[in-house]
Amino acid sequence: MKAKSLSRGAVAVAVAVALSAGYVAGHRNVPAPQVISPAQAAMMPAEAAAKTGIPDFSGLVETYGPAVVNISAKHVVKQVSQRSGAQQLPIDPSDPFYQFYRHFFGSMPGMQGGDSGDQSDQPSASLGSGFIVSSDGYILTNAHVVDGANVVTVKLTDKREYRAKVVGADKQSDVAVLKIDATNLPIVKIGDPRLSKVGQWVVAIGSPYGFDNTVTSGIISAKSRSLPNENYTPFIQTDVPVNPGNSGGPLFNLQGEVIGINSMIYSQTGGFQGLSFAIPINEAIKVKDELVKTGHVSRGRLGVAVQSMNQTLANSFGMKTPQGALVSSVDASGPAAKAGLQPGDVILSVNGTPVTDSSDLPSQVAGLKPGSTATVQVWRDKATKDMKVTIGSLSDEKTASADSDPTAQMQGRLGVAVRALTPQEKSSASLSHGLLVQQAGGPAANAGIQPGDVILAVNGRPVTSVDQLKQMISQAGNSIALLIQRDDAQIFVPVDLG
Repeated sequence: MKAKSLSRGAVAVAVAVALSAGYVAGHRNVPAPQVISPAQAAMMPAEAAAKTGIPDFSGLVETYGPAVVNISAKHVVKQVSQRSGAQQLPIDPSDPFYQFYRHFFGSMPGMQGGDSGDQSDQPSASLGSGFIVSSDGYILTNAHVVDGANVVTVKLTDKREYRAKVVGADKQSDVAVLKIDATNLPIVKIGDPRLSKVGQWVVAIGSPYGFDNTVTSGIISAKSRSLPNENYTPFIQTDVPVNPGNSGGPLFNLQGEVIGINSMIYSQTGGFQGLSFAIPINEAIKVKDELVKTGHVSRGRLGVAVQSMNQTLANSFGMKTPQGALVSSVDASGPAAKAGLQPGDVILSVNGTPVTDSSDLPSQVAGLKPGSTATVQVWRDKATKDMKVTIGSLSDEKTASADSDPTAQMQGRLGVAVRALTPQEKSSASLSHGLLVQQAGGPAANAGIQPGDVILAVNGRPVTSVDQLKQMISQAGNSIALLIQRDDAQIFVPVDLG
């Protein structure tokens, strides 16, 4: 400690001497230092950075930091007694929040099973961030922050806390909208990420590992980055330090405008390694508007599988340079097939917007309205060809598996597709009755119901058939308690039907 203090002191003295000497030697030519107020810095930090040589984020944080919130999302279930002892929803020991909590506080509440016969709330929790986009309480965050939660709490920088309602969550874009009952709230300013440039400074504010209102900075490393299994989002890549708990927080430019939602990191250790990714705010606002208006997001579907072009492929198709998306297969019953697209076509543009790479196509098509007509330009037989395609709905593709199974029926009010258990499934799980959940959405998904769960009872009444479940749900009030079996545990899950 002494060595460090001495070193800092020596540097400080040296800097002071250098500044004094410089001023005395040339005071007539050196202008007095310019003082920039926090408000000025928030409005024009880029200009402040140009004058001082180093960006000053303090004004930005002071002005827009109060609009950044901490989010606590919990899934509370009831413990159920069995012969083998009390069972509960398992907590993933690899979860970063769990590891952090155990390191500082020991066992997380709800980890230890109680005495047989007891019932108590057993919460599993996660932390995240978000930001207020309207003064009447709408908040943007990541869908994975609130996934499966039935108790969501929002804490402001002034320590006020609110119970939040999940207006809607879209897993494909990883965007969720929350609503709290408050007015005159501080809000962020929305920017246009299309105007940002690689190499520009950006700032993140969030709650990494639960440390509220942590500010980190870095630069934009790349734009329109596509990631495996994330086909519909052209991510902004940065080197801003982002860790678990930052998810859902805003990414600011130097003008104090939000240009993205910090969503994920690439890491081999679980911690930050210089690669973080943000959802462009313009994409997130589109999702937010649809969720607020309809509760779900509609996306266009073309019905093709594509791959990237390289120079060798370009040469074989008679193209001078590799560009576009090469169609490797076509869904026989999809929109593309009906319009005449074929494997071997290279999609060059959609409605005049160039497809520079195969990674561009999914987000471009997803942004089209189902039922609309799009002009798709393809390269075929060493020439361009324009084709008219009636865009399908992505939801049609996702529900095909349920539609193909006559025993699976989607219970609209509950939001699950279920089927009866096979004799083999009953035997292996030691069950006499129950319905297997094949898909979960709506209220069921919000309560944490997952594919693979077995619904055993509704409000204590055993469920033996799909029709019986349908009748129970139609006659239920605004909330029900489902008894489900997940792996080897049975748990009660409260479901708010609205």
